[in-house]
Amino acid sequence: MSRFYVDTILAPEAEVELPDAVAHHAVRVLRLRDGAAVTLFNGRGGEYGGRLRIVGARTSVVLGRHLATERESPLAITLVQAWVAADKLDWLVEKAVELGVAGVILVPTTRSVVQLDNARRERRVCRLREIAISACCQCGRNTVPSVAAANTLREGLEAVTDSGHIGLMLAPDAIESAVTAAGAAVSISLLVGPEGGLESAEHALATHLGYRPVSLGPRILRTETAGLAAIAALQATAGDMH
Repeated sequence: MSRFYVDTILAPEAEVELPDAVAHHAVRVLRLRDGAAVTLFNGRGGEYGGRLRIVGARTSVVLGRHLATERESPLAITLVQAWVAADKLDWLVEKAVELGVAGVILVPTTRSVVQLDNARRERRVCRLREIAISACCQCGRNTVPSVAAANTLREGLEAVTDSGHIGLMLAPDAIESAVTAAGAAVSISLLVGPEGGLESAEHALATHLGYRPVSLGPRILRTETAGLAAIAALQATAGDMH
């Protein structure tokens, strides 16, 4: 069943007109017809089944009952990711959402290949939020993970303060494994550096703020691979993939 996100109030038996972009995707891209069964969610909890109604140029959905369905992991993982090239970052955010991250925080680092001014950074973050929404539509999540950009590495590292929270930092030469270090944590910030890794001062800052260096095994992974591999491993051992 096709799923769509709409940023509006939903209620049983209501008729909700779809935004132009969503309507275009439903009718022109997916080729859905009048009366097709669809699901709507607004990120505020649960989802609604409904039927597509197409009358002329107007496309809406007549909602059924509210379903209190959530597909969130009991392990809240926030990916603290150094900026990488746009194509890699689009893919990384999409897959991280599919794997169940609670949020993504982008951080500037000395060796980041991408350095953006405030305006370009905000446009990139808006684009990545749209990608996160699309990924939720695809994978069945009804809660849209947050996507934000920190002004400094310190700001990104200090952003999560949940109870039971720990910080992990991927480091190829670390002795402790990410899975072992996670232990019984229910909230994890996972720091992934840029290509070439973090500089010694950045590594020291993260360590000072409580981030433990951890390894994913003997092979050195690219930055866009490392975070996803760690998320999958943590979900398999302490999240909802076991």
